[in-house]
Amino acid sequence: MGKQQKLLLQILRGTSDSNTAFEDLCGLLCSLGFERKTRDSHHVFKKPGVAELINLQKDGAQAKVYQVRQVRAVILKYRLGD
Repeated sequence: MGKQQKLLLQILRGTSDSNTAFEDLCGLLCSLGFERKTRDSHHVFKKPGVAELINLQKDGAQAKVYQVRQVRAVILKYRLGD
């Protein structure tokens, strides 16, 4: 099982929302087909067929907890990563 798959399972389980590395979360979204655009400290991800834009910001080296939850909601809603 690869790093991205392990991270995906970790996010879907919700076991380490406060301990998710920002760059790992960005990498996961890119591997799921999201396009990344960066403006200042905002990293915006969009994907055709997904209505929501995902806006991430760093909290040190970690992703913000509420943003990890938003990513999980989008993954579940659109059944990404099956």
